[in-house]
Amino acid sequence: MGSMNSRGHKTEAQVVIMGLDSAGKTTLLYRLKGYQLVETVPTVGFNVEPLEALGHIPLVLWDIGGQTQLRASWKDYLEGTDVLVYVLDSTDEARLPEAVAELMKVLSNPNMVGVPFLLLANKQEAPDALPLLEIRNRLGLERFQGHCWEIQACSALTGQGLPEALKSLRSLRKSHSHGCVSM
Repeated sequence: MGSMNSRGHKTEAQVVIMGLDSAGKTTLLYRLKGYQLVETVPTVGFNVEPLEALGHIPLVLWDIGGQTQLRASWKDYLEGTDVLVYVLDSTDEARLPEAVAELMKVLSNPNMVGVPFLLLANKQEAPDALPLLEIRNRLGLERFQGHCWEIQACSALTGQGLPEALKSLRSLRKSHSHGCVSM
C-alpha cells in the first residue's frame, strides 16, 4: 500500500478503517469524503476512497468489512498502514468486549508495530450511547503503550465530531514517523 515519489517520500498515507459489523464504518467513510448520508449495506470485502485536502498529504481510506467471517482476513490489509481508525458502536454495550478483543488482535499483528490508532466512538447522537469517558475506562486504552492513540466521540449520522476526528487522524499520521505528539 502507498506510493512513493522519486525522492522516496510517501506521497499518500494509508488509513485502514476497522471495527465490528454495524459500527458505522462505511457511513463514516462517506461522511469524511463530504457526502451527505448514503444508504449503506454490509461491506463484503472493502471500500477504498482517496481523501485530499489542500496542504496535506492525501489519505487513502480503506474501509474493511467487519462481519465475523471477514475478520480472519483483516490481517491482509495491515501491511503499509500509516494509521488505524477503529470504529465502535457506542450503543452496543453488549459487544464492547468483543470489539476490544478484535482491536487487540489487530494491534498485535507484526505489521502494526508502532502504528498509531484513532478510536472513534460512533453513534453518540443516540440517547442510549455510552459516554466517551465510560468507553475509555472500559477499554483500558492505557494498555496500548506501544502505540500513539486518540479517542473521539462522533456521529456518522449527524457529522458531529468528524472535523475533530480528521484533525486527529492527520496528527496521528505525523506521529507515525515523528513519534507521539500528544494523547
